[in-house]
Order: sequence, then C-alpha cells, then structure tokens
Amino acid sequence: MRILALVPGGIGDQILFFPTLDDLKQAYPEAQISVVVEPRAKGAYRVCKSVSEVIPYDFKGQNSLADWGNFIGIVRDREYDVVISLGQRWTVGLLLWLTGIPNRVGYAGSSGEMFLTDAVPLKAEQYAAQMYHDLLQGLDIITPFAGLAINVPKSDLTWADREQERLGVKESGYILIHGGSSRLALSKGIDKIYPVESWQAIIQDIQQRQPNLPVVVVKGPEDEELIAELTSRCPQVKVTEPEDIGKLAALIAAANLMVCTDSAPMHLAVAVGTYTIALFGPTDPRRLLPASERAIAVKSKTGNMADISPDEVLKRIWGN
Repeated sequence: MRILALVPGGIGDQILFFPTLDDLKQAYPEAQISVVVEPRAKGAYRVCKSVSEVIPYDFKGQNSLADWGNFIGIVRDREYDVVISLGQRWTVGLLLWLTGIPNRVGYAGSSGEMFLTDAVPLKAEQYAAQMYHDLLQGLDIITPFAGLAINVPKSDLTWADREQERLGVKESGYILIHGGSSRLALSKGIDKIYPVESWQAIIQDIQQRQPNLPVVVVKGPEDEELIAELTSRCPQVKVTEPEDIGKLAALIAAANLMVCTDSAPMHLAVAVGTYTIALFGPTDPRRLLPASERAIAVKSKTGNMADISPDEVLKRIWGN
C-alpha cells in the first residue's frame, strides 16, 4: 500500500502532523508513506520514523502549469492508493483529483471538498495536532490521540552530549531559551519576536536567583542580530547553534526548562516532554499547545509580544 500526505506549512505544522503519520503507519505497518511539504519544512522529517519519502513542493508559490504537470507526473508514477490532505483550497483538491489517486481524504466544508472521496468534519477550535489526527477517521482508523512524539537519531543525541560538555552544562543542567526570530513571520505581519530587553530582564533574574544554573540561548539561521545584542547585554549566557532539527531536539530534551516563543522549537519541547513556558502574541495557545501541566502559555493580553512583561514570565518560571 502506498500513502501520500500533503502537509502545507512550516516545520511546526509537520511536527503537529507526526501523530497522524505514526498512527497511520501503525494501522498499515507495511505501507510506504510519502509526504509533500514546502521546501522550508523538509528538515522536520529527520525526527519522524514513519515516512519513507519527502517530496518538496511550494504550495503557496506562483506555480505554473508546468509545475503542476511535474508534480502530477511524480505522483502518478508512484501509483498511490490513498492521499490525506491538510490543504483546503480548491486548487489543492483539483490537484489531488488530477493525480488519479482513488481515495482522497480531507476536511469537509473546504472549497476543495468536491474533489474528495472522504470528507472529515473540521474542528478548528481544538489543539491543531488533534485536529490533524481527526483525518484518520476518513480511513476508518479510530485511534485515540496520544500526543506529540518524535524519533531523535542516536547521532544527534551523541552530538547533544558533546555540546553540553563544550558549554560546561553537562553536570549543572541548564535553562534553554529560544527567541523565535523569523523573517517569514515578519513578512506576514505576525508578531512572534520578544524584545531583547525583556529577555535580558528574564535572564538576569534567573542568573541572580540561580547563579549555578546556566542559561543557554539557541541561535538559529535568522537570529544573528538578536543573539548578538542579547550576548552583549548578558555576556554570561552560553550560545548553541544546532545545525538541524534532530540536534536541536536532543538539546531541548536534556534541558531543565525551555522558555520560548510560539515556534517550531516549542513543539519539539512538547514532543520530548521538557517543561516549557511559551510566549504568545496574536496566536491562540489553545490551538498550539496541548492541555498539560508541562506546557505553560503566557499570552499577551493585547496580542503584542512586547506587552508581555518579564514579571509575567518569571512568575511562571518560579511558580508564583
């Protein structure tokens, strides 16, 4: 059996879809599962054990008829039996119909529903990973949603051990901070960046109360300016720069606490079970965090990240 899944969105969306893929693989252990994802999200599948092939496709790009034709040709060559789609636009539905895949599962009420063979009710108010998991009902797979899980390669766990030794935090433990700088979010007008001066206040309070518990900040590919300013204000912080999602996940798993913004590392923290405090601006934490005592949301009352006071975050860190 060959199964295809269309999963638009970034790395965070892919991680939220992992439980669906894992339960799909459990229901059909001999199946070969492929996913179609945007090029920027391909790296997420380093920590997913259920997928055989990752096919990059720019869902939101200005795709020409030739691009459509190439994609349809790739899919037809593989002769898939089933496709599951998160995409709700009619163009995605049409694309799936043109591939000739006999069983097409997606959401009811979408503009592309007419092209589906099995439409599942969309319950958009619930945790996104649970909402994605509902799509399995279109294949008569009734499995309880068990939460996020990832599969970190052994080589990445080894790297994380060495990185902790390099940082000098192997014995002491550490608090990990991810600032969540994102050009894509900025280009869309989505406020996901917490001000450096607020991070500074949080870090200095931690260092004052727990001088023997190091603070480590994650430097991503778009965080050059944020990290430079933060380290100039807080010279005692340690900086790590994992080169892929597996190494980042391994480092998060070993942390005592993760403090971050609404971002892909937040989902990784949930998946590995690290106690997490996540900051939210305009986005809804009820859709992006599970109901758990180990995943705490600090939501801006105004929708602006800058309006979350450091004191609000510190109260959650220290439990008062």
